Amino acid sequence: MKPKFLMICALAGSLIVSVPLFAHHGNAAFDVGKRVTVKGTVTDWVWANPHCWLKFDVKDDKGNVAHWVAETNNAPDMIERGWSKNTFKPGDEVTVTVEPVKSGNPVGRVVAVVLPNGQNLGMSYLRK
Repeated sequence: MKPKFLMICALAGSLIVSVPLFAHHGNAAFDVGKRVTVKGTVTDWVWANPHCWLKFDVKDDKGNVAHWVAETNNAPDMIERGWSKNTFKPGDEVTVTVEPVKSGNPVGRVVAVVLPNGQNLGMSYLRK
């Protein structure tokens, strides 16, 4: 019985230690300082913690569609910057500036967005 108890304690201890490691993430995937600006159509606006996500489609000159996903901060931080869960709706035509990932995939971190009404929303934590 004692070995089983020790094994359970060891497992629980390793889980407690590993949770913060899973919660932490860095900026290594992003091409820090590089900016890409694209015009697209919103497909989804995910208002959530720990990050909000803007999903949008961008057509190139040949009509090929790239399905972009761009992260922002958490919802409480976004409220302080003037964003809300109703900022975007599917079908909105937006201009999005992102800090892209290094891999070249259509993924990035939002730097700024121009809404259909011309309003500019930005992320003050990223320098231009």
